[in-house]
Amino acid sequence: MTLSSRERVKNLFAGHPVDRVPLRETFWNETLAGWVQQGYPTRTVHKDIGQQHWRKSDGRWIETTQPGEYVEPIPPYQHFGFDMGEMDFLIDYEPLMGHKEIIEETSEWEMYRNGAGGVMKYWKKKTGTPEHVDFRMTSRQIWESDYRPHLLELNPARIDHREIEPRLKEIKAHHKFSAHNHGFVWEWMRYCMGDLTLYTTLLDDPGWVHDFCRVYTDFYKAHYAYFFENIGKLDGIYICEDLAYKTNLFASPKIYEALIFPYYQELIDFYHDNGVLALFHCDGAVKKVLPMLVDLGIDAFNPVEAKAIDNDIFSFAEQYGGKIGFIGGLDARIFETNDKDIIQKAVANFMEGMKSRHARFVFASDHSISPLVEYDSYRYALDIYHQHQEY
Repeated sequence: MTLSSRERVKNLFAGHPVDRVPLRETFWNETLAGWVQQGYPTRTVHKDIGQQHWRKSDGRWIETTQPGEYVEPIPPYQHFGFDMGEMDFLIDYEPLMGHKEIIEETSEWEMYRNGAGGVMKYWKKKTGTPEHVDFRMTSRQIWESDYRPHLLELNPARIDHREIEPRLKEIKAHHKFSAHNHGFVWEWMRYCMGDLTLYTTLLDDPGWVHDFCRVYTDFYKAHYAYFFENIGKLDGIYICEDLAYKTNLFASPKIYEALIFPYYQELIDFYHDNGVLALFHCDGAVKKVLPMLVDLGIDAFNPVEAKAIDNDIFSFAEQYGGKIGFIGGLDARIFETNDKDIIQKAVANFMEGMKSRHARFVFASDHSISPLVEYDSYRYALDIYHQHQEY
């Protein structure tokens, strides 16, 4: 039995037979920039004004102001033979579309107020989580008067057709499983309100939480219905919601169940009704919440962060492997050792451990590949994966 990448991943998540364990991975921008210097192949692509092109110095994708030919790394899913072709956020979800008010800027970072009223500080030349500095959406009144009205209507201009359409076409041309990722109501409340307002609101004004979630759920359904009809169907969508940190959940399971998960259920059902698989991404200690997500009907979970407490992917595979697939889970620090003996043992143990538990899984790290990983080390890890890829 020989399957295309798309068939392989779809079969895996549906519980049907596959010929081998599928493969995917994500990388820091700086990782590919460094690897290009170590021999990773590139290509030259024409870019028009407004499209994104690759910046060699740091691996960032930036807006093109001068049309022309630009060098960029060959997409990793093509170079490494991944089975999943994935795209990042390509829809403007902020209430005030395209809003960027520069507050402060240096050669190393910039701080600006976004279209949700939040001030974030971003590094310019390296990957990192932005620092949360200030938030305007500190009351329900501000939400209702300044931000909520902008989210009530479908606006196709929020969807970046120029970036999405060629990327999706290329992924499908290579017969890969096409996927896209987005945050949802939990991450958007943190992004819009900030942590302090969010956590007090969960207890003091759950009605505001419900209204926020209701508005954004309708917003997502309207815009993705347009996406599916006018651009094309994706095979799967990652709902990226970090509900936990390394030692616990950010809120109790009861809070999630009462205020957040009804909207997850609605979005998951919407994707399923459109023939799209619901892939759920959550970092941190997920033991308490994973069975609840399984009950919501997710098709696969990513990544089972090895550094978080009680995250035993072998145990999870034994408990939930008959209901969901797993994407990733191998400790990314293994790759960072650049030690072939360590990499060989860890990759082989992970592959055989998951297969012996009859897990439906896609081989990948538990986070993403950092610049500490050498190009040859990652290729060696894939050599070991290929030795153990068959069920």
